[in-house]
Amino acid sequence: MPYPTDRERDRPWVMRTYAGHSSATASNALYRRNLAKGQTGLSVAFDLPTQTGYDPDHELARGEVGKVGVPISHVGDMRQLFDGIPLADANTSMTINATAMWLLAMYVTVAEEQGADVAALMGTTQNDIIKEYLSRGTYVFPPGPSLRLITDMVAWTVTSVPKWNPINICSYHLQEVGANPVQEVAYSLCTAIAVLDAVRDSGQVPQEEFGSVVARMSFFVNAGVRFVEEMCKMRAFAALWDEITLERYGVQNPKHRRFRYGVQVNSLGLTEAQPENNVQRIVLEMLAVTLSRNARARAIQLPAWNEALGLPRPWDQQWALRMQQVLAYETDLLEYADIFDGSPVIEAKVDEIMAGARAEIDRVQAMGG
Repeated sequence: MPYPTDRERDRPWVMRTYAGHSSATASNALYRRNLAKGQTGLSVAFDLPTQTGYDPDHELARGEVGKVGVPISHVGDMRQLFDGIPLADANTSMTINATAMWLLAMYVTVAEEQGADVAALMGTTQNDIIKEYLSRGTYVFPPGPSLRLITDMVAWTVTSVPKWNPINICSYHLQEVGANPVQEVAYSLCTAIAVLDAVRDSGQVPQEEFGSVVARMSFFVNAGVRFVEEMCKMRAFAALWDEITLERYGVQNPKHRRFRYGVQVNSLGLTEAQPENNVQRIVLEMLAVTLSRNARARAIQLPAWNEALGLPRPWDQQWALRMQQVLAYETDLLEYADIFDGSPVIEAKVDEIMAGARAEIDRVQAMGG
């Protein structure tokens, strides 16, 4: 489905479906089917052995190969995963952290084999190893070497693959392990500060080009069913990011300071009981990250209504995609300026979240970051 050409409408967000199945071949078929239905980006889910650096034939990988995503252990797997999909035209998000550097290297290799201009590749590697210590535990190396991997990858992509987002600082899992909006904003921004400080101090990027580093920083957030609060959280995120990047790093270009984020709405809140009610949960959560123009998501991926029961069927994933398409193409959402500007209720909630987050950021920085 093409983007609207009406200049009075905003360009829609990138529409994705988070997906990775039992093998590269099966996942490739899924991706091609979804793209044919109007999906505008890819979002790759990797299995746990791939996330933690094990080959599928390793004994510790037994029982986990292909279970929660696609297994990719060498460039041949990556080649098969994107067979028939021109990476020069793709916008690919890869949810991978500890082994992100290797997966990106394989992706770039396959793109080169296809004849793509590497400098024009678009997409995102999550590459937020720091949050693995806070929430998920799928780290491979200690914090220091992990931050070094992040730093080197950010510096390389900014010069070699300038349209790529080398990190997706991830507040998503913080919410899933119990963080409230203030903590979610604060700890994510503390991670961003740690990464930006490390890149700056590494000397790999000239100071005059540091705005380009800031411009490629992206975030990945969770949108829960308390959609007014979630929308206020995103406005607070955007305002604090603008503040930090201007005051701490001296980035003068407002485009470089723009808060850029993608969303997976809250899968953990989907229920096995009466799963049909998950549909309205997903729609409300999508509204949280689209209604406010000044804090609207750049990319959205929605789970299937029956995700709590097992792997979704193609029809289920199609339904999740159609939800986004109806909102973007059939409603008048993209025709207006921000409809919440000037609302005292919204401003008060945003101010509350920002004040709490500032205090928590200061506390973390005082302890050493």
